[in-house]
Amino acid sequence: MVHRTTIDVRFNEIDPYGHVNHSVYVTYFEVGRTDALAACGIPLESMAERGYQLVVTSIEVRFRGAATAGDTLVVETGLGTMRRASGTWNQRILRPGGDCGEQVLVTAEVTAGITDGAGKPTRPPDWLFPALQPLRLEPAS
Repeated sequence: MVHRTTIDVRFNEIDPYGHVNHSVYVTYFEVGRTDALAACGIPLESMAERGYQLVVTSIEVRFRGAATAGDTLVVETGLGTMRRASGTWNQRILRPGGDCGEQVLVTAEVTAGITDGAGKPTRPPDWLFPALQPLRLEPAS
């Protein structure tokens, strides 16, 4: 299953060329991940209260198209691999609608690790992986 988050492009996110600045897409991906976690019942605030953090360790972004002012975008978020203390999120940003359907604008592979409240890598709590199961993507065949 993939979680979908809707985002409206704001004027301040537009660069001098008339499209969303490349750095803003990283923020959109963050909004998608935090929204997906909250939908699974584990908002970041709850994790912090329990003494855990999800920390991004790498992001690989590929640009395929540009969003512009006034666009409504959809951020799709799914969880690919889950390892002992990290996981890989697969995300994409789409422009929905039109006769051609949804257009993929940007994709990302984000690796995040789990740490304790002080930022030290740690094993995930027993409740985390079961809570993330709704976001698991099926392996490619």
